[in-house]
Amino acid sequence: MAKSFQKGELTGKQKAAVLLISLGPDVSASVYKYLSEEEIERLTLEISTMRKIEPELKADVLEEFEQIVMAQNYIEQGGIGYAKEVLEKALGVEQAMLIINRLTSSLQVRPFDFARKADPMQLFNFIQHEHPQTIALILSYLDSAQAGQILSSLPQEQQADIARRIAMMDSTSPDVINEVEQILERKLSTTVTQDYTQTGGIETVVEVLNGVDRSTEKIILDTLEIQNPELAEEIKKRMFVFEDIVVLDNRSIQRVIRDVENEDLLLSLKVASEEVKEIIFRNMSKRMSETFKEEMEFTGPVRLKDVEEAQSRIVGVIRRLEDAGEIVIARGGGDDIIV
Repeated sequence: MAKSFQKGELTGKQKAAVLLISLGPDVSASVYKYLSEEEIERLTLEISTMRKIEPELKADVLEEFEQIVMAQNYIEQGGIGYAKEVLEKALGVEQAMLIINRLTSSLQVRPFDFARKADPMQLFNFIQHEHPQTIALILSYLDSAQAGQILSSLPQEQQADIARRIAMMDSTSPDVINEVEQILERKLSTTVTQDYTQTGGIETVVEVLNGVDRSTEKIILDTLEIQNPELAEEIKKRMFVFEDIVVLDNRSIQRVIRDVENEDLLLSLKVASEEVKEIIFRNMSKRMSETFKEEMEFTGPVRLKDVEEAQSRIVGVIRRLEDAGEIVIARGGGDDIIV
C-alpha cells in the first residue's frame, strides 16, 4: 500500500529524497555527482520507498529548500546576524530561527571549536567545578569521544544528572553560549566563534554515552531509570543501531546470528549497507549465506516500517546479550578491551 507523508513527519534524508524527486532525473543525476557512494545509497533507498508524494508536500519541501538557499546567500553577504535580521523581516522570528539553526548546524561556525581541539583532561580540569548545567552545555558541543571521557571522569553522583541535562536541553541563547565560551576561552587562551545553533537533546547524550566506558554508561542509565524511566528507555533505544553491528567481533556476530529470527535478519539485510551484508555473510556458514542471498534476491519490495521493526528486534537481542556478558560492544575507556 502506498504511504503518504506529512512534512512534519519527514526526516532530513526523506526531505532530500522528495526534493530530488521534485527536481526530476536530470537535475538529480547532477546532484549525485557531488555525493559520496554511501550518501547515494541512502538517498536512493529513501527514494525507492516513497510511493506517494502529495503536490502540497513537494511544494513545502521546495519552499524550505529555497529558504535555506536564500539564508545561505544572506550569510555569505553579511554573516549570520545579517541573515537572521533579513529572514525575521521576511518570515517572522520563529521561522527565521528554525532556518538559521538548521543551516548553521552544517557550517563550520559551531561554538566551542577551540575546545574540540583541546585535550579532554585539560578541559575536565577547567570545568569540573562548574554548575552542572554549564558542564552539560559544554559537553553537548564537544566531540562525543571528548565528552564521554570527561563525563566518565566526573564524580558518579554527577554523571546521571549531567546526562539528563544534556538529553533535556533544547536550545540555548547565543548570549549564554557566548558568555560561557568567553570564560572558557580565557582559560584556554584560544580563538572562538559563535553561532545560533541548537544543541543538546537525546541524540547528543546518546553520542556522549557511546563515548564513555561500559561501567559509567550502566551507572548513568541505572540512575536515569529510577529518576526518569521514559528518558532512560528512549536513550537505550538509540544507543546501538543495527548498522553498528560492524563494530562487533566475529564471535559476537555469530552469536547474534544464532539468537535472532531468520526472518528479522532477512528483512534487515534487505536494505543494509554492503559493509553490514559482507560481515554478516562472512560469519554464516556457506550454505546459510547462499540461502539468504537467494531469498533476498527473490523477495519483493518490503515496507520500511517492517524493516525498522525487524532491526529494532535484532538490536534488542544484541543489548540483551551484552547485558548478560555474552558479547562485547566496543566503547570508550579501557574496560572493553578484549585480551
